[in-house]
Amino acid sequence: MGSTMIVRSESPVNGRSLQVQPGHDEVRDQLGRILASPLFKNSRHYPALLRFIVEETLENRSSHLKERSLGVDVFGRDPNYDTNLDPVVRTSACEVRKRIAQYYHEAGREAEIRIDLPHGSYIPDFRYPENSPRGIPADPAPSGAQPAAWRRIPSLGPLTRYWPALILVAVIAAGIAAASLRVTRSATDRFWFPVWGSSDSIMVCLGRSGADSLQGGPVANQANAESGPTVLDVMKSDHVAFADAVAMARLTGLFRENHKRYDIRKGPAFTLNDFRKGPVVLIGAFNNAWTMRLDTQLRFTFERDAVTRIPYIRDRLNPSRTNWKSDDNLPYSKFTGDYAIVSRFVDPRTERAVVVVAGIAKDGTMAAGEFVTEARYLEALAKRAPSDWEHKNLQVVIATEVINGNVGPPRILETYFW
Repeated sequence: MGSTMIVRSESPVNGRSLQVQPGHDEVRDQLGRILASPLFKNSRHYPALLRFIVEETLENRSSHLKERSLGVDVFGRDPNYDTNLDPVVRTSACEVRKRIAQYYHEAGREAEIRIDLPHGSYIPDFRYPENSPRGIPADPAPSGAQPAAWRRIPSLGPLTRYWPALILVAVIAAGIAAASLRVTRSATDRFWFPVWGSSDSIMVCLGRSGADSLQGGPVANQANAESGPTVLDVMKSDHVAFADAVAMARLTGLFRENHKRYDIRKGPAFTLNDFRKGPVVLIGAFNNAWTMRLDTQLRFTFERDAVTRIPYIRDRLNPSRTNWKSDDNLPYSKFTGDYAIVSRFVDPRTERAVVVVAGIAKDGTMAAGEFVTEARYLEALAKRAPSDWEHKNLQVVIATEVINGNVGPPRILETYFW
């Protein structure tokens, strides 16, 4: 699937020691082609960052390409600015990597010189494509002998004059075949592409159980306050909400089916540093602090009304919209529906893919878990999506009916791609 293109550069070809590096002029020409593409030409920050790091590397000044110096030289920040409070360099580099990957993923780019920005570095790599004859020098021909390629051409006979046209037809056919492969990929593969392609292992982050989240943590036995919680206390705090467990079971089944390893932990066991190690799936909303923390800058977020305390989904582009709400104080026998958000985005703080599967109440979480693991729902999403949606961040607002405690199928209400 070419799945490593989202967040990491491609592996070098075998025989790297023999690989010829592109010349400075060739790299600058390729940089011009990339910056002239629609992915960069309508932006201000991203072309400036890419142009600067490429030129500095070509001029052998890559040793100072660090976050702070880039913030000062490219983005005009004060030399003493706080990089934690102002992650403009990390955010821009993450976006540059994504756009470079999108550029080379387009048909017809296979023969172009590669400019890559490896994950965790601000120093770009330059190389010929793996199948380029310029990447590995050819074996020298024996003295007085014609090169092998020229010896073979006469055997084509009358077709020799047509070989440029034949090559052109072959290239066009290869491009059509590549495009066909992309089109025929399943909606499930396209939705999970940024996650499966960025790591061999996926982290699953569960929220707290209902009682645990209300009390803010494990309930310590008062008799053992000085020595810490008992085994029974810890067992009580290990409870997982049923809806979260159902969503987790669906997800892990999908991961096993696609031969992906996973690591399941509850939210308090994670740190932001852990999220930098690989992609993560967040299950649950109000009971999962990481969901509430990582989606604060997205269009659709989970909120509570300041007066009524009723939870709802906020639309930052339409702040007056408040109809996506579920009163969690209603008797469950009168609860008729729930709402959920499915998000997939690259978080600028961790530069890793994040998937959020969360409902306002438990029924929404169950519906969201079904949505991201069932092909028919992802195919419905694909029909609403742009052609290159596997390379974009996305959010989906879904609704589900609840009848006599039974959760209905998820319905798409709104989508957003960027």
